[in-house]
Amino acid sequence: MSDLSVDATARELAAAVRSRRISARELLDLHLARIAERNPELNAIVSLDEERARAGAAAADQHLASGAPLGPLHGLPHAFKDTHDVAGWRTTYGSPLFADHVPDTDALVVERIRRAGVVVLGKTNVPEFAAGSHTFNPIFGTTRNPADPTRSAGGSSGGAAAALAAGMVPLADGSDMGGSLRNPASFCGVVGLRPSLGRVPSWPTDNLWETTSVSGPMARSVGDVALLLSVLAGPDPRVPTALGDPGVAFAPPVTGSLAGLRAAWSPDLGGAFEVDDEVREAVEHAGRAVARAGARVFAAHPDLRLADDTFRTLRAWSFWARFAPLLAERPEAFKPSLAENIRAGRSLTGADIARAYAQRTALAETMREFFGRYDVLLLPVSQVPPFPADQEYPTSINGRPTETYLDWMRSAYLITVTGCPAISVPAGTTPSGLPVGLQIVAPHGADRFLLEVAAAFEAFRV
Repeated sequence: MSDLSVDATARELAAAVRSRRISARELLDLHLARIAERNPELNAIVSLDEERARAGAAAADQHLASGAPLGPLHGLPHAFKDTHDVAGWRTTYGSPLFADHVPDTDALVVERIRRAGVVVLGKTNVPEFAAGSHTFNPIFGTTRNPADPTRSAGGSSGGAAAALAAGMVPLADGSDMGGSLRNPASFCGVVGLRPSLGRVPSWPTDNLWETTSVSGPMARSVGDVALLLSVLAGPDPRVPTALGDPGVAFAPPVTGSLAGLRAAWSPDLGGAFEVDDEVREAVEHAGRAVARAGARVFAAHPDLRLADDTFRTLRAWSFWARFAPLLAERPEAFKPSLAENIRAGRSLTGADIARAYAQRTALAETMREFFGRYDVLLLPVSQVPPFPADQEYPTSINGRPTETYLDWMRSAYLITVTGCPAISVPAGTTPSGLPVGLQIVAPHGADRFLLEVAAAFEAFRV
């Protein structure tokens, strides 16, 4: 058995398998041991199938011995987000309506990750239909934060983030509508990237043209996020909205510098949302670190006043289109907050949707002009630190009540509707040791540049 640890980077682990320093079977055993140690408390991995995983690892070793070409993730254990269809594997979407659902076809992101050579071991837990940034559902229960198991791991990719932080998997796939890659990364102290619109195509989908939700990578380091993005990114003939750049552009090691960077910094986008005092302090410290590293940091922010109505309208419309028939048929099978979210789309008119898309177009122009003056935007990922796991969502920030279920996620979802890539990078902790992430935003299409900036920040903090 090699002296490698499950806490090594995915790049290191993949290189070790390729060089035969460790076999895929040995690497799987290491991860299964960590899962046995941590998962009973954290509940991050669901639908675990050790027998199939061991067969997959044996097949990976045979493939390596044959001398056949290897994918970039060959032999790495992997658990897919439980909203991504995996052919032949239980995929529940966190809903009791799909508790026994086994898809026949892989989702595109699953297809690409499998083709890259991973060994599938299970799924990662999600909230019901990925709705909400706290991971719990009536099938599998609540996922807990590795930094403090009494706290939320975030969501909707909360199982993915917790599994990464606890060393149960080296990489994780996720998706993000209102912060579902960024928020759990912030809560669990890992890295999560919401790519530019079109960077990671999604298929199958019920609406190719509704692009508030995107799939993307998570990892424990920026370099490993780039590695997974190299697998996920690139065009596909089934997805006409996909960007044409090949994923291989993200494969090389990621390095960068903050020297001379023009960074706009804002803790609340000019008062657009309330921020917990401990989060604000951590993000302010991160802004000062960026300046010490040689960047020019300006107190500035884009005007995103149109973003709140835009996001809430398009989210409600999307939920109504997807879930209204199921809700009408089985209303008792939906958690109350999700049912309320779905019904919010019932009264929307064509004029409402047209307004939202016109506003989204205006927001894209706002960001284009803003990034003519600045290279990146820095702000909090989440407005609050990880909250108690027995709460559905925070009902107040700094003692001020939140009015709706979504209020505490504005720092993430206001960025969603700009179409720009955004990454959560660990920025520090609260006084009690809870992780806090810095959100870095770059111009649409500048995903590689964003990764370089994030890697430079990561290296400077270390």
